[in-house]
Amino acid sequence: MNKRRDWIAILDFGSQYTRLIARRVRECGVYSEILPYNIDSRKLLSKKPQAVILSGGPASVAARRSPMCDRDIFRSGLPVLGICYGAQLMAGVLGGKVARAGAREYGKTTLLLKSADTLFKGLAPKETVWMSHGDKITRLPAGFEIIGSTANAGIAAMGDRKKRLYGLQFHPEVAHTPKGKRILKNFLFGAAGCRGGWNMHSFVKSSIRMLKEKIGSEKALCALSGGVDSSVLALLLHKAIGKNLRAVFIDNGLLRKDEAALVKKRFKDYCRINLKVVDAQDAFLKGLKGVKDPEAKRKIIGRLFIEAFEKEAKKSGRIKFLAQGTLYPDVIESSSPLGGPSATIKTHHNVGGLPENLKFELIEPLKDLFKDEVRLAGKELGLVDDIVYRQPFPGPGLAVRVLGAINKERLDILRQADWILIDEIKRAKLYRKLWQSFCVLLPVKTVGVMGDKRTYDNVAAIRAVTSTDAMTAQWAKLPYRLLERVSSRIINEVKGINRVVYDISSKPPSTIEWE
Repeated sequence: MNKRRDWIAILDFGSQYTRLIARRVRECGVYSEILPYNIDSRKLLSKKPQAVILSGGPASVAARRSPMCDRDIFRSGLPVLGICYGAQLMAGVLGGKVARAGAREYGKTTLLLKSADTLFKGLAPKETVWMSHGDKITRLPAGFEIIGSTANAGIAAMGDRKKRLYGLQFHPEVAHTPKGKRILKNFLFGAAGCRGGWNMHSFVKSSIRMLKEKIGSEKALCALSGGVDSSVLALLLHKAIGKNLRAVFIDNGLLRKDEAALVKKRFKDYCRINLKVVDAQDAFLKGLKGVKDPEAKRKIIGRLFIEAFEKEAKKSGRIKFLAQGTLYPDVIESSSPLGGPSATIKTHHNVGGLPENLKFELIEPLKDLFKDEVRLAGKELGLVDDIVYRQPFPGPGLAVRVLGAINKERLDILRQADWILIDEIKRAKLYRKLWQSFCVLLPVKTVGVMGDKRTYDNVAAIRAVTSTDAMTAQWAKLPYRLLERVSSRIINEVKGINRVVYDISSKPPSTIEWE
């Protein structure tokens, strides 16, 4: 863990909101890290957190083999805040009682405050909160008092001020609890005594210092794609090690229209970064020929990337480090975070596709950041808005947007369709309001009529979503006239497409990318 003045440990019991807790804490100016719920208390204390937050989770405390944290955490002297399942766990471990609720409480409800001290300082006697639970605390542990209740939960909030242990049956981290951030701030700066100071200025400053210390006089390779993640990574490394950075742009033939020329202009000519552009289109298309499985695509792309880097490394002399722009959501979706109960959704080429015999020492300076934090870091580094606010683009590129088998013809068709979509979205001034917007080429063909002639061509799907961190996303309600223009232009301007459809599924249950 990075050396910081104070930080909060968040133990993950599998809640869909665990990452949101981490983001809210950081927004309050305090660094946070998600750790496995069963971490040994001695190991946790050795990291010297300022406090511990227990997340919610889908399990029942009353069930056999339910997730259990080390009991010594409650005797460590650290302030602890339990949220939903975390509050029930705290109650059960410390001698209280948890029972199945007569009716599951879900949604907005009114919290009646019994105390305006500590957690609820500055709040009104009644506040709106968001509930999502099937169990409830029916008896307080010794030393605790009720500090909040609702119509359906007599013990909606409890606290032991002396030991600085608190439990909330509701979720303060979600937007549906309007004063939730105030409650978290009261815990962080009141009960836990945090000093704050975590922001992107401090992150950039400390990251440059740590990169200088770690890399020293060695050289590092950086995978530069032109997206915000790799751009921030490249500039961060450039400021840390200067000429010892070997930024490599691999033109793998899976990129957006005119991407290679744009990256070269921005970073080699403007930012003066030591950049090498490598044309590897033939190698990637050959390696992906006939491959339809999306996981296989990712692993092949990851392997070919590493092979390309190793080849460049030999040309550049001895290179010890490989830097990647892996983000927190990448790690979370690729594997259970640090042993936590969250399920694997998919691998990313920059997380799950690396060979076991990697010849470089991997460094991932951005792996603890969410996308919005990376954008703030980019602003701090002086990147132009056109890069900072660029929509996310998957590491495997168009390989996971051309569904099924890949070839140059299908990639070119998708490239042109995608360019039209983004052009129209920018004209409508909606680009920065969307988290992602892109086209997908489906592995099916449909009958159409063009110029009084029968056609049998490809189908393109439009995907546009709104989100804050990519952990959840809502399909965007794009104006019908905009969709009409996009469809008309794609069908008329892109040879090979005769039908356009719009994806109206949200995440979950769907993912943002189709593969």
